[in-house]
Amino acid sequence: MAEGGEPTVQPRPGWRAGFAPLAVPIFRLVWLASIVSNIGSWMQTVGAQWLLVQDDGSPLLVALVQTASAAPVLLFAIPAGVIGEFLNRRRVLLWSQVVQLFVVLGLTWLTAVGQTTTTILLASTFVLGRVSAIQLPAFQALVPDIVPPKLLIDAAGLSSIGVNIARAVGPAIAGLVVAQFGVAAVFLLNALSFLLFLGVLLFWKTYRPPVARPEPFVDATRAGIRYVRHSRVVRRILLRLAAFLIPANALWALLPTIAKDSLGFSASGYGLLLAALGAGSIVGAFVLPWARRVAAVNGVVLGSSVVYGAGLVILVTSPTLWITFPVLVATGLAWIGVIATVNGTIQTFLPVWVRTRGLSFYQLVLFGCTAVGSAGAGVLGSVWGAGAVVIGAGILCGLGGLSLLVWPIPATGGIGRGIVEVPGVEDQPRPDGADDAPVLVLIRYRIPVDRRGEFLDVMTRVQQTRLRTGARGWQLYVDAEDAESVIEAYSVGSWREHVSQHEGRTTEFDAQLITRARTMSTQELEVTHLLAMPHPHHRDVERRRTRNQRRSLSHGT
Repeated sequence: MAEGGEPTVQPRPGWRAGFAPLAVPIFRLVWLASIVSNIGSWMQTVGAQWLLVQDDGSPLLVALVQTASAAPVLLFAIPAGVIGEFLNRRRVLLWSQVVQLFVVLGLTWLTAVGQTTTTILLASTFVLGRVSAIQLPAFQALVPDIVPPKLLIDAAGLSSIGVNIARAVGPAIAGLVVAQFGVAAVFLLNALSFLLFLGVLLFWKTYRPPVARPEPFVDATRAGIRYVRHSRVVRRILLRLAAFLIPANALWALLPTIAKDSLGFSASGYGLLLAALGAGSIVGAFVLPWARRVAAVNGVVLGSSVVYGAGLVILVTSPTLWITFPVLVATGLAWIGVIATVNGTIQTFLPVWVRTRGLSFYQLVLFGCTAVGSAGAGVLGSVWGAGAVVIGAGILCGLGGLSLLVWPIPATGGIGRGIVEVPGVEDQPRPDGADDAPVLVLIRYRIPVDRRGEFLDVMTRVQQTRLRTGARGWQLYVDAEDAESVIEAYSVGSWREHVSQHEGRTTEFDAQLITRARTMSTQELEVTHLLAMPHPHHRDVERRRTRNQRRSLSHGT
């Protein structure tokens, strides 16, 4: 059984590599519904942009549609990760579809009667972006709940491919619909896409959310931030994604302007440009599994970045559409090559206890860089022209890809991500009220002086393990009277969180490091747990609260 209660389904014979997760019925249904919903969302973005283009909006104003859609993630991605970690993810998605449905229906009516102003358009886009920021981490983390672990990397890739197919196909359809029926029709189709996804979620009644250890909201938020801060692999992946996205979004932000001003296209011509990008994304769905086997993660991201950068340059300088359209197909393939590969890598690397919160940081980078890149492209496009900005962005994308030769994405193969229980707290007595008390943990090792250097190397890595799983401070001491006695000291915010460290947060890789450090000690470890005493002021406050409660009870009787 998969984590979400869905039956484990073996891939059907003959299915192409990378498509095996589609043999899981509910994943296939949710995946298709999400593609339709995402197509509607991208149709919405293009409709909003073209509405401004029709009114002779500046490149900055057109680019602000992308920014208004993506900027809410900067504000809500991390809290959304906590919500998706501990609430029922299916319900989070249900309510998200309902809210978006009503917002889009209202915008459709205003547009149909000619009452949609720039302020209303950007405000509605911002609200939709805010709801999207809440649902995205929950949807990403839903995949491991319903897909067997051995199919997870392919499922992550398919999820990312679905998003990016929608990103290219949706605008292409929108361009054709705008040309034939107007912008209001595009908004109406987006509303119908939300309705379809809502229907699928209502039909899906077998979902059972995984059991999560309850944590206070603020503590859970801090734990997610702390994990990313002290995970070198996650940080490097996110920085690599940001380095690509900021220049790469110049294409999506300025393509409407290039289509109208440089190529002289109408809405239908703009739709054809986007259709070429969409075709490349669809090709990527078939090519990427093979490419990852041949070139691995770094090879795929490097090659895709270089091809994408070259595509941007050729788009602006091409003398004929016979070159432009095939190049856009390759550019769409390259875009999905970067995004899908990075998404699949980080999703499979994150341990289950922090996966949704970790994916919220992925969304923060993805949409935050979209907002920054789009706004920056719009500002520069107003000064230097859209074509010059897109050429410069293409050069930066290519150089960023080549930098992988000297600064590659860390290899994640062989790093155990399963959760294991580490002994150490099960026999500890716990006084009443200790759950919320800060804890200081002292571990005494006995290390021969001639092995001190080797031990310090191991403990440097153990330090990151402690900090990733909940420690707020860490230090190594040596006994001034005994050179072989080394004490590891680290603090944790509460006894509850310390228990989680041992029982629900330590990965196989972390446990190997801890075991290696322990085996270097020539005697049994001495472990001490110290609980912080309440401050006298806090004690007085608690006494007054208790007296007031007693008075209330006495008055009530």
